[in-house]
Amino acid sequence: MQNFFKDYFSLMNSTIRAIDSYELKEVANLIRSVNTDEKKIILCGNGGSAAMASHVSVDLTKAARIKAINFNEADLLTCFANDYGFNHVFEKAVEFYGNEGDLLILISSSGQSKNVIAAAKKAKELGISVVTLTGFKSNNPLKQLGEINLWANSNAYNIVEMTHHIWLLSIVDFLVGDIYYSAIN
Repeated sequence: MQNFFKDYFSLMNSTIRAIDSYELKEVANLIRSVNTDEKKIILCGNGGSAAMASHVSVDLTKAARIKAINFNEADLLTCFANDYGFNHVFEKAVEFYGNEGDLLILISSSGQSKNVIAAAKKAKELGISVVTLTGFKSNNPLKQLGEINLWANSNAYNIVEMTHHIWLLSIVDFLVGDIYYSAIN
């Protein structure tokens, strides 16, 4: 127990740093190109990934001045879940709100979430680019559906979720162009 936090932070650090920074820059460039074309970024996830989608969409909009949305409104989710089933909530949201040329960023620790996978498939039908963030098994189904697929090599939910969060926020800061970005600026 004495080394728990030291070991935990060491594991977190190695998982975060395992990404090729070129992949993060590719995502940033894709976000820039979508923004240049007057399109929007859409972020989706369940649970902690939904909270992350909210955080990142707000930061993209406020800090980077890039139009971004997420589908975390309780009324929208419960309406679509009631009418179409929970496995189709994000698919239907993408169908209603997505436009050709938009970018859909999908976050799923396991890469197995049926509603997130359905959203990826719908996005591809509509001409919407897809970026995925997953963890756990490297051959998970969601990882097979994006143009860019960021994968965290861990089976621990919190390690995967925090890695995704840090990667996404580092992309926001890269787009802002300030490693020391502050809301006060």
